[in-house]
Amino acid sequence: MTQVKPPQEPSAPQRNATPPPKASSESAGQVSGRPSMGRLVGLDLARALAVFGMYIVHIAPMDSPQGGVGSWVYFLAEGRSSALFATLAGFSLMLIAGRREPKTGLAGRQAKARIAIRAVILLALGTVLAMEYGDIIILAYYGVYFLLALLLVRLSARTLALIAVGIALVMPQLAFVLKMWLSDSVQQTINAYDPLERLSTVGVLDLLLTGLYPTITWMAFVTTGMALARLDLSAPVVRRRLAVLGAGLATAAYGLATLLTGASAVWNVGGGGGPSSGSGPGSMGSGSAVSGSMGSAPGGPELSASDLLGAVSHTGTTFDTIGCAGIAILVIVGATAAMDRLPLLRRLAKPVIAVGTMSLTAYVGHFLAQSALSVPAGTGTQQSWVPLIMFVLGATVFAAIWSRFFRRGPLEYLLNAATKPAKHIR
Repeated sequence: MTQVKPPQEPSAPQRNATPPPKASSESAGQVSGRPSMGRLVGLDLARALAVFGMYIVHIAPMDSPQGGVGSWVYFLAEGRSSALFATLAGFSLMLIAGRREPKTGLAGRQAKARIAIRAVILLALGTVLAMEYGDIIILAYYGVYFLLALLLVRLSARTLALIAVGIALVMPQLAFVLKMWLSDSVQQTINAYDPLERLSTVGVLDLLLTGLYPTITWMAFVTTGMALARLDLSAPVVRRRLAVLGAGLATAAYGLATLLTGASAVWNVGGGGGPSSGSGPGSMGSGSAVSGSMGSAPGGPELSASDLLGAVSHTGTTFDTIGCAGIAILVIVGATAAMDRLPLLRRLAKPVIAVGTMSLTAYVGHFLAQSALSVPAGTGTQQSWVPLIMFVLGATVFAAIWSRFFRRGPLEYLLNAATKPAKHIR
């Protein structure tokens, strides 16, 4: 999933070229106390790109001639699309908790209650889906991210950015040590008492440390998104600085990893060697059917300490984390700038933007559609790009039609309705 709304906090679709002047700060992403560009349509475009990236990883064939276009498309989507999802999830949390200024008092308590309710629902929904599709489902991980993010929603952009940097620099090494310390027998003992593990083979240990999107390292993306939400993305100077930052992070991370470990430990294109070769995230099934993070994850390779210097997707190294975060920043800033500065492109992209406004529906829907239509999943089984194209077109057409009649996507509506009790918090 290699999830989150998805996997992000869902938001209402953009119906008109000119944003409604009285849209709420939660759904429109407005800046408190100053004029706003309305809902940040660029975020919806970025969400749609994340959705389509997940489609590529889960549906498109990975195997193609070494260095072929198909391999590069798969490589660009693998890991980076789910990291973009997690970053957008952090941004969306701040739309609830108060984007530029944190909500306080009663409004703050109700906002936290809404986030907590969403966390529990996503954890439950993710667990149910993982019973069928394994740990490629990111939603349960989102539930854990959201609960931890409650501790951070009142922090400034600078503090959130420092936390993100700290997680990226420290937690991959800590995760490696913890997984080396947790022998298979210890993990089995822990899992034996874990009801989530018995239900879906994605238990607490997976969610926190050994799964495909482990909280210990993936909170770096969430806090990055939260920091971005504190900034004025409508300001050109802010966008330019963020673009430089994102490009610098990605270049530094992948460049240094290439210099230190060689291209095969970074640019794993065409099924070449490297830590992530083998079962890819497109392999659906129960349990950890994908290459896991560092250490001895079920179904994944066991990495050595030297692999900490690589940057292959889903290895969870410092370079992998920083590189994915840099690309996520570039995509968010680029999409926001394009939608703000290019009205024609914004009009042409409305059907794609609609997918972003109901990304939870689009994310869950593509798994259900794969099962209903018996579409082969990912590596080793899928040989044609036609199913991927049909899924992308199907999601786009559905979202475009639905958004003409309804304010939210189907699952987004249910999730929003489920959080209504939060208004009774006093």
